[in-house]
Amino acid sequence: MRVCTLLAGGLLLVVSTAALAHESAGLAGGFTSGFLHPILGWDHVVAMVAVGLWGAFLGNPAIWLLPVVFPLVMAIGGALGVAGVPIPAVETGIASSAVVLGLMVALAVRPPLWVAAVIVAAFAIFHGHAHGTELPVAASPLAYSLGFVLATGMLHVGGIAFGLLVHWPAGRWAVRAGGAAIALAGVGFLTGAL
Repeated sequence: MRVCTLLAGGLLLVVSTAALAHESAGLAGGFTSGFLHPILGWDHVVAMVAVGLWGAFLGNPAIWLLPVVFPLVMAIGGALGVAGVPIPAVETGIASSAVVLGLMVALAVRPPLWVAAVIVAAFAIFHGHAHGTELPVAASPLAYSLGFVLATGMLHVGGIAFGLLVHWPAGRWAVRAGGAAIALAGVGFLTGAL
């Protein structure tokens, strides 16, 4: 019980906002905004968890390669968004990422590593572009980018942690069910994006 209380208190400290009289700006405000953006958007959360799940399901070297490819390419997408370079159907791409990545896990799809990396990278562009275009005007772009890349990494690690259950027969089914739930959530996001 005490551990749960400590974890809940720590989570509240991480996601709490500053009082208006002491509103963060510059580096602190940029980092906080960037960190919270992927965590507070369920469409981002499920897709980023799915990357970790799929990597864990595929095993080495995908377990570390996919979660590295995603934030690296996402940063490129973020730079495109900050620069104002238009990418069509960003919200549809984000929603589709949850559907496709969830189905990859649910259906136990095992493509060659380079194909998996290309799929992950293609969707990372959409996620990064959304982060970049939603960059708060007063925020430091570098700090904001560091925040959303760090939060993305944490979501990938969460997916990997759950995905490691694949080492047991019942765990394999739990991971595939998690992929199916992500795909269904993606369908919901997709109907909202269209």
